[in-house]
Amino acid sequence: MKRRGFLVGLGALAAGGWLLRPDNQGAPHTPYFQAINDHLRNAGPGRPLMLVDQQRLVRNCHTLKAMLPSRCALRIVAKSLPSVPMIQTVMRETGSDRVMVFHQPFMNALADAEPGVDMLLGKPMPVQAARQFYNELSGDFDADRQLQWLIDSRQRLEQYLQLAKTLNRRLNINIELDVGLHRGGLGDPNQLDAMIGLIQAHPAHLRFSGFMGYDAHVGKLPGFIQNAEEGHRETEAIYQGFIERLYRLVPAYRDETLCFNGGGSPTIGLYDDSTVVNELAAGSCLVKASDFDLPLLADFEPAVFIAAPVLKQWDGLNLPGPLPLGELWQRWDPNRRQTYFIYGGYWKATPVSPAGIRENGVYGHSTNQMMFNGSADTALQVDDQLFLRPTQSEFVLLQFGDLAVWQDGAIQDWWPPLTQGKGA
Repeated sequence: MKRRGFLVGLGALAAGGWLLRPDNQGAPHTPYFQAINDHLRNAGPGRPLMLVDQQRLVRNCHTLKAMLPSRCALRIVAKSLPSVPMIQTVMRETGSDRVMVFHQPFMNALADAEPGVDMLLGKPMPVQAARQFYNELSGDFDADRQLQWLIDSRQRLEQYLQLAKTLNRRLNINIELDVGLHRGGLGDPNQLDAMIGLIQAHPAHLRFSGFMGYDAHVGKLPGFIQNAEEGHRETEAIYQGFIERLYRLVPAYRDETLCFNGGGSPTIGLYDDSTVVNELAAGSCLVKASDFDLPLLADFEPAVFIAAPVLKQWDGLNLPGPLPLGELWQRWDPNRRQTYFIYGGYWKATPVSPAGIRENGVYGHSTNQMMFNGSADTALQVDDQLFLRPTQSEFVLLQFGDLAVWQDGAIQDWWPPLTQGKGA
């Protein structure tokens, strides 16, 4: 049915005239990608790679550091940079030892590699995951001082209290706030009363350490409903309401150093020195996958790319089945006149070089050998590389083995990604 519908649509376009015919969008690799292509063609491993441009990554770190309000520290989002050497590079270039973590195995890996790191959980974890973290903990990382667990409800707080008693530990508790995203957390400042009361009642095992309010919804609504600046002001007001309630409940907290975390890559440019938070979280902007092509992040450069070898190339478009669909399609669209099958495919990524390359959705997706089409002007040949840009980094960077670190015209290093975990 898909091909029949396409053929009908193609006929309708033809009947409407050739004015609707697509322009030739093909062009060879840009000099930047041509240099990488030539290196990989001659000295690469002959498999799909995730490339990290270290020089761009470093420049992005400096850009981010310059954007931060003077009263806000940076917390590095580990899930967006899922490699210990990558996180260490960002820590060095930004001067921050604060990391936000979202996965128990990543927590243990960072605690082992960087025992001085300051960790804040980015999501509330099942208490069994917390228990597993302590079971695997070794070395000099001081969890009672350097780790904040994110708690979103009274029920979860009670679970963590029991864990603290079992382990004879004192857990730092950061409370998740719903500042408008509506993905959980406290939605009413009055909900603080019971949770703060429970923490205060068990000082040997619980310590309140701050709030976390994620604002990923800001700027996502159509402008006629609410623009980004209005959404940001609203989240700040909600956050401030929780801070005021906290200080009324326990005035002594005014004199403590608490963590009031907020922000995220898409919204970090909205914050200034008037903000109610004292630290901002970001990570994705440092590698700038395509989902982060946003006006507020215009000064950041894409720093990660997939390089996939071309296995097969031929003129024309030949699709399975009895209908001459491929012949008609490539006659109508000059960007379908070359066929390429690459090594791998179906990643969360879109082609970026050569220009005009696009997947063939009619042929279908494949993680083994995926079809792409382009015009003859792409000049792409067997053993060349098709470069794709991830739409997001937090999962895609884990799919290729060691990350190839591109610097000064060559692969200079290989960074292992964080592992997904081991058995209990």
